[in-house]
Amino acid sequence: MTSRGLLAVLVVVLGAACTQEPHSPALLLLDDCRAPVHYVALGDSTVEGVGASHPDLNYVGRIHARLRALYPNARVTNLGVGGATSADVLARQLDRAIKLRPDVVTLSIGPNDITRGVPLAQYELNLDGILGRLRHETAALIVVNLIPDLAVTPRFANGPQVDVVGRQTLMFNEALARKGLEYNVALVDLYLPSREEVPHEPMLLWRDGYHPSDAGYARWAELMWQGMEPRLAAC
Repeated sequence: MTSRGLLAVLVVVLGAACTQEPHSPALLLLDDCRAPVHYVALGDSTVEGVGASHPDLNYVGRIHARLRALYPNARVTNLGVGGATSADVLARQLDRAIKLRPDVVTLSIGPNDITRGVPLAQYELNLDGILGRLRHETAALIVVNLIPDLAVTPRFANGPQVDVVGRQTLMFNEALARKGLEYNVALVDLYLPSREEVPHEPMLLWRDGYHPSDAGYARWAELMWQGMEPRLAAC
């Protein structure tokens, strides 16, 4: 399938996922604004915050700050590790997350699977394991973001792997969108905004031309919050 065909499939699946009823019990967070909401973040270097000038300025820290504005007792545990793949989340982060009995979970995973040549089928199996356990073993609001378009970053844009990386990002995102719909998660599109914004706003990327900068994490958090806010209590 061509990249254009893959993009069309992604848009259809993403559209279905984003039309989920936001007041579904599986998606609505605690309506007690005094509750000690525990936010747990899973994933890779973007979760850890590589590229941010301070831990509070990555997207996890920014989301935590927004949660605290609604839930003053909200706290955060960031389990993200640079270089993590979906297999690493499954093997090294998931048990810890479940034991914390989270109220909110964000998952950002996939770029390292792509760059390390993890087969798409294995990635999808790993997503099954991660999202299945989170759905069945926690009562958390689960928020998953699509992978930004790696092909528009300076790391890949002018290199020989740009077309391969672009197609892989689309295919992995299509799997993410389908699994997000299957497990009734809040799915956030970072892919299309990244395609539109990153080529024209280089300040969104850190000096390595790949990870987000403070400005990039601010935009990431804004998009994540747009996907989360309708599912939070109106305190």
